Amino acid sequence: MQHNDDLGFDSLAVHAGKFHDEMGSAVSPIYQTSTFQFENADHGAKCFQGTDKGYIYTRIGNPTIGELEDAVARLEGGYGGIATSSGMAAVNIVYLAYLAAGKHLVAHNSLYGPSRAIMESLYPRFGVQSTFVDATDPENVRAAIRPETSLLFLETPANPTIGITDIRAVADIAHEHNIPLCVDNTFCSPYLQKPIQLGADIVMHSMTKFINGHADIVAGMVVAASQEHYQKLRHVMVNIGCNMDPHQAWLTRRGLKTLGIRIERAQENAMKVAVYLEKHPKVEWVLYPGLASHPQYDLGKKQMSGPGTMISFGLKGGLKEGKVLMDHMKLALLAVSLGGIETLIQHPASMTHSKLSKEAKQAAGISDELVRLSVGIENVEDIITDLGQALEKV
Repeated sequence: MQHNDDLGFDSLAVHAGKFHDEMGSAVSPIYQTSTFQFENADHGAKCFQGTDKGYIYTRIGNPTIGELEDAVARLEGGYGGIATSSGMAAVNIVYLAYLAAGKHLVAHNSLYGPSRAIMESLYPRFGVQSTFVDATDPENVRAAIRPETSLLFLETPANPTIGITDIRAVADIAHEHNIPLCVDNTFCSPYLQKPIQLGADIVMHSMTKFINGHADIVAGMVVAASQEHYQKLRHVMVNIGCNMDPHQAWLTRRGLKTLGIRIERAQENAMKVAVYLEKHPKVEWVLYPGLASHPQYDLGKKQMSGPGTMISFGLKGGLKEGKVLMDHMKLALLAVSLGGIETLIQHPASMTHSKLSKEAKQAAGISDELVRLSVGIENVEDIITDLGQALEKV
């Protein structure tokens, strides 16, 4: 594979990972195959022994998937990537690699809903314990660590509260206790934030979101900072069998090529939308890293190269008026997910985070009036006009 480490982000997004195709194709082909033919018996034996890098079986590895893994790992500054069938597959690979009976997880209390829900509903059956804290104060993480803690898990900015955690501070705490730190970087993508450079051991993504960017696939990615973590994580993926499909990987690699320019446009839109919402008389509050009113505004500027495209806000009328707003949006889609080219709006308390208890939602700051907006690349005037006409109905 080509290694051009002196290239800028957008150039790497286009070219990183590309392998030589004997037919000279400008775009790497889709290896839509379950198994691979060996040159001879000795070659097959060497592949299984790991002394030859030849491919064996797509659950274990595939050139199309490998290109995507290499590209995302390069953009994150990691040792290697592991592509998965969904973002939740990536979450569970991390959980299973570092948690076992008697072990303990410390995580941010405001995570992607299923990331927390599955830890609280499924993993206790296997003797895994967890503590969820407000990680925007790193000392809360330190205080929650026990002798049996074997993994710290963050999402920053948090979903859906947009709270920002100091990655370097938590990484220092993790390493003081010899505990690996995983950061869900879905909200930023490597274009806006590089957790490994800030001390994280593992980075994960729902590539369904920004990396693919077109709302037409479901996929995940885990990037390890070191060979040791990479081998541990890949071993879990191979044995679970949650590998990515080659065609899915090809579509995601295509989307990755425009990651930078997509985020730039959507981020520019989001800043204007956030300012509009903050000034609107029917809006109670707005949380967006680009606004000086954000509680971690200075940290966001230091840790992220841009404020991103995700906005959370609350209406003065609460949930009732929020439903009126969402039901009257015409351009924006009332849909979950995020990071695509289209603007999406949703209500986390009753949708993505509905499986959390009322107490857990309250502790995490996921209030009933919170509305989450994923700003797309449409003309910003049209997005604001759409919000305006819907707000008139509130």
